[in-house]
Amino acid sequence: MNHDRFRRLALPLAAFLFSVIVLGIAIVSLVDFRRDEPVISSVGGPFTLTAQDGRTVTNKDFLGAPFLVFFGFTHCPDVCPTTLFEASELLRAAGPQGDKLRVLFVTVDPERDTPEVLKSYLGAFDPRIIGLSGSPETIAAVLKSYKVYARKVPTSDGYTMDHTAMVYLMDAKGRFVNGFDLKRAPDVAAKDLLSYL
Repeated sequence: MNHDRFRRLALPLAAFLFSVIVLGIAIVSLVDFRRDEPVISSVGGPFTLTAQDGRTVTNKDFLGAPFLVFFGFTHCPDVCPTTLFEASELLRAAGPQGDKLRVLFVTVDPERDTPEVLKSYLGAFDPRIIGLSGSPETIAAVLKSYKVYARKVPTSDGYTMDHTAMVYLMDAKGRFVNGFDLKRAPDVAAKDLLSYL
């Protein structure tokens, strides 16, 4: 009796397991695991902004090599200068191989962060870090395309900015790859970024 019941259950169970395996193979075959494909393609996009030297630049100016994007502001007391220092150390550790690498520092505070202010502020960091500003409307559009949160927070002497502090890794085609960890030894972070060249 038990053997008959087992035989009746074994066939449907085997068919079910076979279907699961076939479905799994089909899903794996449809997923592209190549490293040159972005993890989330909906992050980032075209932009036209003003660099700290007054030049108008677009996203196309940075194609051809991987680059990092960080959103911050010059009045930031801690996170922004720390991140820019870590980015400078990464670029230094990259050596001659890193000549093509760029880090974009996009302001979330365009009212105060003019190109002139950015130029003065970024003078303390690696010259491959490019400060970008624009009109409040233009910056708002870039923030939206990168899924960045930014908000004014009133203070006793004016305001500060609360904002997303993630570092975005973009590939040589300008597509989002992933968040990039700068909280590592500079040579380790540099090797990781250079691997996308």
